[in-house]
Amino acid sequence: MRASAEPVGVAVVGCGTISRDYLRHLTSFPDLRVVFCADIDLERAKEQAARYGVPEAGTVAQTLREPDVELVVNLTIPAAHAEVTSAALAAGRSVWTEKPLALDTATGQRLLDEADRAGLLLGCAPDTVLGAGLQAARRLIAEGAIGVPQTALALMQNPGPERWHPDPEFLFQHGAGPLFDIGPYYLSWLATIFGPAGQVAAVGHRSRDTRVIAKGPRAGTEFRVEVPTHVSALVEYAQGPVATLVLSFESPLPRHGFVEITGTEATLALPDPNRFDGEIRLRATGTDEWQVRPASGATDGRGLGVLDMARALRAGGRPRASGELGLHVLETMEAIGRSVADRSFEPVRSAFSLPETLDPDWDPKARTLENPAS
Repeated sequence: MRASAEPVGVAVVGCGTISRDYLRHLTSFPDLRVVFCADIDLERAKEQAARYGVPEAGTVAQTLREPDVELVVNLTIPAAHAEVTSAALAAGRSVWTEKPLALDTATGQRLLDEADRAGLLLGCAPDTVLGAGLQAARRLIAEGAIGVPQTALALMQNPGPERWHPDPEFLFQHGAGPLFDIGPYYLSWLATIFGPAGQVAAVGHRSRDTRVIAKGPRAGTEFRVEVPTHVSALVEYAQGPVATLVLSFESPLPRHGFVEITGTEATLALPDPNRFDGEIRLRATGTDEWQVRPASGATDGRGLGVLDMARALRAGGRPRASGELGLHVLETMEAIGRSVADRSFEPVRSAFSLPETLDPDWDPKARTLENPAS
């Protein structure tokens, strides 16, 4: 472990679209020092490094030889997540990976085992579970604002990311689609509220086998669709609550961020799980009006999970957006996929410890690793 006063050295592997949000925030946190950008496209890595003031850029192999890198942020495409994570762990680096943790539960469990054997940390997106929206909602539920949580209804639908993404093919391949690309946001929030899932049932649909890129330099390019583009799932949680979840790239009518948690005394409307902020509304039984509740906490954006992990590296704790939670969400999605294929109820066997809520005053821009004697 490095001296507690030193910022944690970070490398970003994968410099595609999502890296812009990460790098913008990671380079603003005093407890982190981004020292390397890596990508299979070296020019893209160099461009991102120059744009965000990162001193070095190169290949993944070069990244893992860089002595100042303690934590690798894996932003590669889903098919490469496990390979890059495993290589980083083998090189003695803790890893934060974009979701999903891997393409299947067995591989995800292997990664967790590798991290445990090496005494390293492994965390997994989405880190929106650390944002003000969900954190404030968890505090309200813990205070008894809705009584005993019973059910949830969650919904995301749009026409599909080929309408806006310049290179959307990977979002329609194995390991993506609305279930694996968007599902982690909703399932992570629900798991963080209800605890581990126990079983699922689902149906899926795909309207066409090819789609066409609508915007960007490759507009007009046709590509194949490999996964269901509409999924409706029922999730029963081990402690009793149940949830209905709809995830779709099939709807001309976009609707995002619909999550309602119903308890014995009230219903809580949460903000978009793909965001860190947003409005929280409460409607008690017997009333006709929604009450807006403040969502206090961190709203900085993607990278909060990396920061929480870095602080855990120095303090000897565990990341809140943990690999265990990521594995459970992965197994839940895989079970949903089996249910779609087999028309069956499917068990979910993995478990995780509910992460502690963040203090409302948790400040990403504070230098918590500063040496008290300085």
